[in-house]
Amino acid sequence: MEAESIQSNFSSSTGIYTSPFPSLPLLPTSPPPSLPSFLLHSPLHSSHPAFIDSTTSQTLTYSSLTSLTASISHTLTHSYSIRPNDIILLISPNSILFPPLSLAIMSCGAILSTANHLLTRRELISQVQDSHPSLILTTQSLYPKLLGLIPRPPVLIDQFLQTLTPSHTLTTIPNHAAALMYSSGTTGRSKGVICTHGNLVHVASVLRRIWGPRNESGKKDVYLCVIPLFHMFGFSVFVCGAVAAGATVVVMERYSLEGVLEAVEKWGVTRMPAVPPMVVQMVKKREMAKKYDLQSLKEVICSGAPLAKEFKERFVACYPGVVLSQCYGLTEASGPLTLCDGVEGNLHHSIGRLIPSIEAKIIDDCTGESLPPNKHGELCVRGPSIMQGYLNNPEATSLAIDEQGWLHTGDLCYIDNKGLVYVVDRIKELIKYKAYQVAPVELEEILSTHPGVEDVAVISFPDEEAGEIPMACVVRKAGFEMQKDELVAFMDDKVAPYKRIRKVMFVEFIPRSPSGKIIRRYLKDSDFVHQRPEISARL
Repeated sequence: MEAESIQSNFSSSTGIYTSPFPSLPLLPTSPPPSLPSFLLHSPLHSSHPAFIDSTTSQTLTYSSLTSLTASISHTLTHSYSIRPNDIILLISPNSILFPPLSLAIMSCGAILSTANHLLTRRELISQVQDSHPSLILTTQSLYPKLLGLIPRPPVLIDQFLQTLTPSHTLTTIPNHAAALMYSSGTTGRSKGVICTHGNLVHVASVLRRIWGPRNESGKKDVYLCVIPLFHMFGFSVFVCGAVAAGATVVVMERYSLEGVLEAVEKWGVTRMPAVPPMVVQMVKKREMAKKYDLQSLKEVICSGAPLAKEFKERFVACYPGVVLSQCYGLTEASGPLTLCDGVEGNLHHSIGRLIPSIEAKIIDDCTGESLPPNKHGELCVRGPSIMQGYLNNPEATSLAIDEQGWLHTGDLCYIDNKGLVYVVDRIKELIKYKAYQVAPVELEEILSTHPGVEDVAVISFPDEEAGEIPMACVVRKAGFEMQKDELVAFMDDKVAPYKRIRKVMFVEFIPRSPSGKIIRRYLKDSDFVHQRPEISARL
């Protein structure tokens, strides 16, 4: 795709932007394909490695991925009495077993649900009470905090795999819902996002089209999976996209820069989806990176949170042979909505162009009017990958998706004359700590239970490495002496590590609207912040 030939694809009569990528061929609708059948019924790549453990070198070929998925699905149905529409919670660090377990759950008609393994038991209780899983699959180290959450004891993955009934036929039980992944949405508490097989198959189709063979010899890409597979970014890119494209994915259980560099050199990694802190660290530790042969690496795809312009430019200067691109997606959109593929140059400040079959509007926040190119407004999207809705929450669903089917992202964006999308700011109030979403209202509710807190608001505070960190603005109760470190410690065992309060500022009042809503932009104003020097940092 030639960059010069692309226009904004904006219709002044409808106010709608369309994708400049060619439309996808229509998929069969009777019966519609499930994600496992779409991904695994092709024999084209049977002997090609699908997933490789970066540490142990254990490998799943496409053939073994298919047979393992079939065996797990058969065992879940016949040994664990899993039925269509049952929800199975898979909670595990990254592993080459995560994809076959996920696809097997979907194959037997059940619904895959995931959770961040760093969540506390208290946080997991909230999710379990919302989703009511029939079964929990997990690892030995996570077992204690999951025990007792549902009547059935958690099933250890290693032990489960020893009881498999071999099956070489992947039979798929039709079901509409495929995945239930939790997201804070545009604001507020975490909500269960219901994604259908059709949603995920569309994402897989898009990435197969765009991420197919990338050179004339037809050689497949080798991806490095460092970002979590329990998150929609990781799941959509590695389980849907890379498998659909017939690529190889090298999986790391946990992130370390040294581990990343070793994996790139050892396995000839060509593409690496990443989050901003990874890019920042690669820049800051360039001297370490020089010890490794990184010639195979052609592209780093950054997403999850804003990446400062300074580090974009420094990265390209440090790694001139690597394209630094960006993409943009949402759990509510089943993965990426934009990609930089086809955009010229090694440095992309935009988040790319709309993927095939996705429409967009840029909406004026005050008037609701659809805006033409280069005008700032809220990005709204519509298309076949948009979620079915939030579980048990029709009110939140109707706030996120309007009557015309437009998903309101809460992000302030514009689209230029070439169809490139740029994120300007976030209208929504979520804090992005190292690409993790942190909902201020959740932290405020917990902080308000401290006996010394009269009123509280949580806002983002810029941080070079994390992007943003949660900062508590606290009004102390009269006559109550309270230190900043006390509040930080108060939160430590109540939330996951990435949600912890990292700074505290004592203030005289919390600015609120007449309806009582916190006006966070006032708290972020430099004059307001600088009036109170009592800030404590604990990074």
